[in-house]
Amino acid sequence: EVHVVESGGGLVQPGGSLRLSCVASQFTFSNAAMTWVRQAPGKGLEWVSTIDNLGSPYYADSVKGRFTISRDNAKNMLYLQLNSLKTEDTAMYYCGRGWYSDYDRRSPYWGQGTQVNVSS
Repeated sequence: EVHVVESGGGLVQPGGSLRLSCVASQFTFSNAAMTWVRQAPGKGLEWVSTIDNLGSPYYADSVKGRFTISRDNAKNMLYLQLNSLKTEDTAMYYCGRGWYSDYDRRSPYWGQGTQVNVSS
């Protein structure tokens, strides 16, 4: 059974940092592009970052220079380092297999999310 589970969210002050983690199982992680998306309260889904199967990262302009995506294929782990956090980064963060267009909240290839709250 496929599982994707995010962790690492929490409450942080503006300017602070967090590291989100995502563990995946029961699919060939190393062959897959992996993506982070987020959804802020009352807003639509927003693409954050993708790392392809070769390890090349891609970022939304809103997070470029502040967030870093990485992966550990040996551990089937995906990470997102969030630095210089802003209040507008407050959202539920989801990870999953594929690209932004592959997001499907009903799919087992996407997790249930981890909440990030940036507030003073």
